[in-house]
Amino acid sequence: MAADLEAQSVDAAWLTKRLRDAGVLRDAKVTDVEATPVGVGMLGDSIRYVVRYDRDEGAPGSFVGKFASADPTSRQTGGGFGLYEREVGFYRHLADTVAIRSPRCVSAEYDPADATFALLLEDLTPARPGNQLAGCDIPDAERAMEQAAALHGPRWNDASLRDHAFLNMTGARDFVIQVFPDCLAEFHRRYDGVLEPEYMAVCDRYGELVANAHSHEPTSFTLTHGDFRLDNMLFDARGGEVPLAVLDWQSPAIGLGAVDVAYFLGMALSIENRRSHEKHLLDYYLERLRGYGVRDYGYDDLYRDYRLTLLSGVSTAIFASASTKRTERGDAMFLAMARGGCAQAIDCDALALIA
Repeated sequence: MAADLEAQSVDAAWLTKRLRDAGVLRDAKVTDVEATPVGVGMLGDSIRYVVRYDRDEGAPGSFVGKFASADPTSRQTGGGFGLYEREVGFYRHLADTVAIRSPRCVSAEYDPADATFALLLEDLTPARPGNQLAGCDIPDAERAMEQAAALHGPRWNDASLRDHAFLNMTGARDFVIQVFPDCLAEFHRRYDGVLEPEYMAVCDRYGELVANAHSHEPTSFTLTHGDFRLDNMLFDARGGEVPLAVLDWQSPAIGLGAVDVAYFLGMALSIENRRSHEKHLLDYYLERLRGYGVRDYGYDDLYRDYRLTLLSGVSTAIFASASTKRTERGDAMFLAMARGGCAQAIDCDALALIA
């Protein structure tokens, strides 16, 4: 089974079986496949397949497949932390229960024996990929806030989310806390003298607090994305038909919706833009959230949760930099995450609230 879920196993017969099982094909079969790697994912490999059929049944001419990373370090992280299982679980059980636009799923397979997986997804090209290092303008940030509300609103305070065991992040959080000192030490080895001292001081203080932070009773909970950033977004997808689609569902969890909002704003906007437009974008998100019937959650609630969660980008940068294959782009990305999140923390006095 596991070998069947590797990217190198995909051929015309592989695609024909899954497209028939999903009802995309009736009697037709795939006769030819052209594969091209796409995306910049650090924990999974994505490939675009252009296909030809022996007869016309109106099936799409292309799909995107996603698989466990070929890099051993990234694969161990993705499988060991249940990230691959969570992405398959999202598409199997949750995608149709929320309003956020994600790629439609043709097939979703997971082998628990070795944590391999295979997703066959809708191809949303042509599109304008988000680029975390380039950032985005305010209209694009507003589209992101719309999609955040479309994810959070439909499952707001929905206790049935707890029926999905793959959303339980307790074990993963405990492990991150356990290894965080080592990850922070590696972060120092890589970025001392590169990351500004005032931002490294925030990282160090957060490291002191992370294991013993007070557990605040949440005012709300919902389904969260967990990695809500520009690299996981396609703007003007399908040639403009879809204003924004959100990809990479390896980290869904139950938590404060503000975590996705804070994570995005700290990394997608320049520090100056975030300072100038932060309140507008929080108001914009809250207004869209009310469109899904969320009425008992005001700005003060949102801002408190925003302050509580905005260091998630810093935490991710520190942990992921030690848990994935090191690349030049990865270094630039982790530094941008740390800078944006640390500046947020300073501006909002987040460490005082966490402490």
